[in-house]
Amino acid sequence: MKNFNYVLRILILAMFLFTGNVFADQIKVPILAYHNFDPAKPGSMTITTARFEQQLKWLKDNGYTVIPLQDLVSYLRGSKDSIPEKSIVITVDDGKASVYKYMLPIVKKYNVPVTLFVYPSAISNASYAMTWEQLRDLQKTGLFDIQCHTYWHPNFNTERKRLSEAEYQKLVATQLEKSKQVLDAKLNTKITLIAWPYGIYNDYLEQQAQRAGYVMAFSIDGRPADKSEKSMAQPRYMIVQGQNMQEFAEIANGAVKN
Repeated sequence: MKNFNYVLRILILAMFLFTGNVFADQIKVPILAYHNFDPAKPGSMTITTARFEQQLKWLKDNGYTVIPLQDLVSYLRGSKDSIPEKSIVITVDDGKASVYKYMLPIVKKYNVPVTLFVYPSAISNASYAMTWEQLRDLQKTGLFDIQCHTYWHPNFNTERKRLSEAEYQKLVATQLEKSKQVLDAKLNTKITLIAWPYGIYNDYLEQQAQRAGYVMAFSIDGRPADKSEKSMAQPRYMIVQGQNMQEFAEIANGAVKN
């Protein structure tokens, strides 16, 4: 019995050590989330083009590789064996017109890939948003991948409080499924990724996103993405003008956790 207990303790210790280190050699990748680049519309989520270019230059000078989000997704899901050790990803939410007018020239200059998370109800409708033609132009550059940000960017917490259970379930289905269908059709692409509006997610939303055909979803939880995170809640860092370059460097290094 003593020998059995000893062996059992050794097995438990080995399992603990293996579990604790299974992700230790995996690369952690900061995903940056931008929103607005229009200097005429200042706000908490606006960043100047000068600051954005300063950040891209810093990444280049410090040996970082901006990789497509799709490459990171493949790596996190295990279908891609490796990515550069100092990888970083750039995403932009909402589909604002400032992406086309202000961000695009800098992206071309530095030749970096960008993923846009857009909500289609605004495209070619809202004055602040891009048009479908502009989104297609961005696709043609080969630098922009366009993915989903729900259909009209609801606050799921607020909607859950005001709607009945059946109404809420219908809303969620519309936000996850109709958005995907419209983007697929309008842009002749395949939508597989979604960014949660306001960073709001829960078990139910994650399950419904998987059911709707998304392979990965993204929050704004302020830490690097890695294989230990839930596939339907991979974290990103919000990038805003108020962050100085030291703070940006800490984010790029994966040192900042909100």
